[in-house]
Amino acid sequence: MKVTQHIEAAKGETLFSFEIIPPQKGKSIQELYDNIDPLMEFKPPFIDVTTSREEFIYVDKGSGLLEKKLTRMRPGTLGICASIKHKYNVDTVPHVLCGGFTKEETEYLLVDCHYLGIDNVMALRGDAMKDEQSFVPKIGGNDFAVDLVKQIDQLNCGKYLHEVMDVDNKANFCIGVAGYPEKHLESPSLISDLKRLKEKVDAGADYVVTQMFFDNAKYFEFVAKAREMGITVPIIPGIKPIAVQRHLQVLPQIFRIDLPEDLIHAVYQCKNNADIRQVGIEWAIQQSLELKAAGVPVLHYYSMGKSENIKQIASKVF
Repeated sequence: MKVTQHIEAAKGETLFSFEIIPPQKGKSIQELYDNIDPLMEFKPPFIDVTTSREEFIYVDKGSGLLEKKLTRMRPGTLGICASIKHKYNVDTVPHVLCGGFTKEETEYLLVDCHYLGIDNVMALRGDAMKDEQSFVPKIGGNDFAVDLVKQIDQLNCGKYLHEVMDVDNKANFCIGVAGYPEKHLESPSLISDLKRLKEKVDAGADYVVTQMFFDNAKYFEFVAKAREMGITVPIIPGIKPIAVQRHLQVLPQIFRIDLPEDLIHAVYQCKNNADIRQVGIEWAIQQSLELKAAGVPVLHYYSMGKSENIKQIASKVF
């Protein structure tokens, strides 16, 4: 079932969803299940599963020589999606990236998703690699998220990369894309960024999930400006609770977001990480309650594969 169909079926009720990351290579999926289990009481209609792009590692070859190797530390997105769908009878949304994938590899992934009965995909450009100053697309890959959306939309029409086929079982993916209430870090302005979002929607995107934010006013302003620009698809807020003091430096640095002074002050008053986690939980609860009261379609939580704090938040909101 499509994300948009879940939203329509809810008839204005705010739904609960969350995002997980696949375990590292060699790790068991059981830990992931152990963190999903406590959240199933809130009846998530869908669960997002992230995709990791490639990264470089250096292998010691002896005699002081290092060999540069390309690897993926967290493969298995599609397998995780299929496993969760089977185990919990819940829809899954694999993240599909431009970065690190050719168009052919993307097409093969989408065909596999279709075979598995996966109805939703999240189309993302992806981040730059750790040793790159800016994003560099893979040769033969999609340059931007809008190009990826176009490829998925073409597949929905039965148009494959190198041929148009007379197919009797076309894909019909519901396409999600990212939105940035405080603009993408590479965009010169919020309006410019919203124009890029409009391009993705016009290309076939069906809904938007926002990057994390900690001031609801940023989300409400973002939605209002998006609507003024003619973006009518659902815009789902993404929520991440603060968990450690380091988040005060890391999150603004990585995501170029502002943190409210009240939240910063509350974190600095904490004596240990347990106190900080509680501040993060309480802040996310208040965010969630205000957003729910405003009638947002879904509250989407960035769990990073851990459920304890998300469960405490959801218990007060749903």
